[in-house]
Amino acid sequence: MTQEELDALMSGDIDMDEAYEESEPSAPQPDEEEPAADEPYHETNPDKYRVSAMNSWPPPPPTDDNKMVHQLDDVTKESEQKASEIFDLIEGISNDLGKGEKEIKPIQSAIESNIELFTTLCEKFPHVDTFKAQLDKNVAAKENLDGILEILQNGGDTIMNIMDIMQYQDIHRQKIERVINVMRALSTYMNHLFAGKIDDSKRVSSAVHIHGDTTTEDVVSSDDIEALLASFGQK
Repeated sequence: MTQEELDALMSGDIDMDEAYEESEPSAPQPDEEEPAADEPYHETNPDKYRVSAMNSWPPPPPTDDNKMVHQLDDVTKESEQKASEIFDLIEGISNDLGKGEKEIKPIQSAIESNIELFTTLCEKFPHVDTFKAQLDKNVAAKENLDGILEILQNGGDTIMNIMDIMQYQDIHRQKIERVINVMRALSTYMNHLFAGKIDDSKRVSSAVHIHGDTTTEDVVSSDDIEALLASFGQK
């Protein structure tokens, strides 16, 4: 009910029952589609709200799960922590591969000495099959050892490539931090732009209805009107 209707009611120009019947909201027409309550677009419960790129309103509730800078800070912190753990594991694997290469070299040297020895024995005693058999075993062992050494060296090279690729994680972190700084700068700018000299707690509350508004909702309910009339009667 507008202020004009309330003035007319107080002067007796409008019947109370007729005004109440006219103020009742009309039922929705069959062709009017009401929004589904289970859609994220109309969900107001913060615990059930789901962000959707298809809907632009209402915005998500300001919970910790929806605060953009808060989420980006968590991403940079967790990604940096996980990257540090990955680097530690990679460094451990690289150290193990390097240790394996060092331990293989003395064995490789011993096998080469055996090959030289049995080669000399085979040349001096060509009819002794034992020398020939031992020579063949040492040659085969040296080939296997060379293959293992090559695998360890390739593993070390792969580890170095992985560490180079992981450097991009730090670049991504810096990009996210740059986005955070821009967002914080915009937030600070908007706060300064909309700043006022009067504290919000000391401001007068906004009017519900102003002359010229197109709202069709009742500004004053019937219960409020009855309570107002009752108060006048008590006076």
